[in-house]
Amino acid sequence: MTDREQYAPGPASGAQVRKEGEKWTLIVVRELRHSPEKVWQALTDPAQLREWAPFDADRSLGTVGTTVKLTTVGTPRPHVSETTVTRADAPKALEYNWGGFDMRWELEAFGGGTRLTLWTNIDRNFISMGAAGWHICFDVLERLLAGQPIGRIVGPDAMKFGGWRRLNAEYATQFGVETPGRPSRPGTGTSRRRT
Repeated sequence: MTDREQYAPGPASGAQVRKEGEKWTLIVVRELRHSPEKVWQALTDPAQLREWAPFDADRSLGTVGTTVKLTTVGTPRPHVSETTVTRADAPKALEYNWGGFDMRWELEAFGGGTRLTLWTNIDRNFISMGAAGWHICFDVLERLLAGQPIGRIVGPDAMKFGGWRRLNAEYATQFGVETPGRPSRPGTGTSRRRT
């Protein structure tokens, strides 16, 4: 049995939602056992993003002003969005927009590793799915950084894991929302609704 076959996500934790007016923001926090510099590389380097993120990038996200094409992974028809990196303060903060959703990554040295925080606006109907998807992405990221990659698990692949269904239900309970079914365009693993 491979590491991927043995993978099971832990309990739902480290996520919260905030509402400001009609805007909902999903905040996911994970403590990683790796330096901010190493985590920064995984957030900005296209080769590393291909190993854990729900999108591919055609170039590095590590420089302010860089225009990057981000392509969803695992969808029936890939969605390509062009973004400009609006903040790249290595290895502390990274900001850009993905398909109309603001993405803010914060890295803080913590206990010999990094506390990684993702802030992203999200459709209210997909909050628990987004939390479950990012939970799994962060698990895969941790394994990649530890030198034990199990391969990207996003979109329909993520939804096949019994652990994903459990996480979706647990996050829905934590957030006080109904557990949604599949998104209208399944496959992002991060609850991105594409129109």
